[in-house]
Amino acid sequence: MATIVADNVSIHPQAEIDVDVEIGPFSVIGPHARIGRGTRLENNVTLMGQVTIGQHNHIYPGVVIGGEPQDLSYRGSDTHVVIGDHNVIRECVTINRATEKEDGVTSIGDHNFLMACCHVAHDCRLGNHIIIANGTLLGGHVHVHDYASLSGAVAVHHYASVGSYSFISGCSRVLHDVPPFMLVEGHPARPRCINVVALKRNDFTPEVINCLAEAHRLLYRAKVGLDHAREILRGNDQLVPQVNELLGFVQSQQEGKHGRSRERRRAA
Repeated sequence: MATIVADNVSIHPQAEIDVDVEIGPFSVIGPHARIGRGTRLENNVTLMGQVTIGQHNHIYPGVVIGGEPQDLSYRGSDTHVVIGDHNVIRECVTINRATEKEDGVTSIGDHNFLMACCHVAHDCRLGNHIIIANGTLLGGHVHVHDYASLSGAVAVHHYASVGSYSFISGCSRVLHDVPPFMLVEGHPARPRCINVVALKRNDFTPEVINCLAEAHRLLYRAKVGLDHAREILRGNDQLVPQVNELLGFVQSQQEGKHGRSRERRRAA
């Protein structure tokens, strides 16, 4: 299929546009942009700097991808934004390119849904099948793992990690890492229960769900401590792989400053 470009679009001659791409009116495509097959840009989309967008993405009006990081230490180096396939990025989302502090890449995987007015800061890394609701803000260097869901108006502190299959309730202030499989909420956000809705939707067995629920009870209600919880779960034959993943995440979290395991990376 042919590429469709509106008459008043500004595309730099060096930009790489694949076939079957649609670009709406008043969009601006910079010289270092690459857009994959089947991706659709609505009107007023801006791609700045080194931006690579994969196949079959749908990007809505007012989105700005690849703007300079909002970091005073940035000195204009050649950093990147890389976006995978089959993502939906709604109105006025902003995705900043990286700084030099990590790998020089802000990345978003596949099959993600970013709702209107989200902000993905420099050096963030998003996995696959993630949902981020309206007005949620990710600070610099935040990592969001697969199948996580963030509700509206959430603010995530820089260098925090959001575990897989977790859920963050609306208007929460996330200062610490969010453990996988947990539902967190509050100011600051704390684990309240397991994210049973996501676990059932993604075909986790009742046995695994019960094991995770017991792990949550021991860690966050009984507060027996990580090592003691591990021994109790082992004695009850409940150390399934998902529980081991949770315990490993919590151990790394406790080894970092302020409940953020990736603060060790910041110090390095």
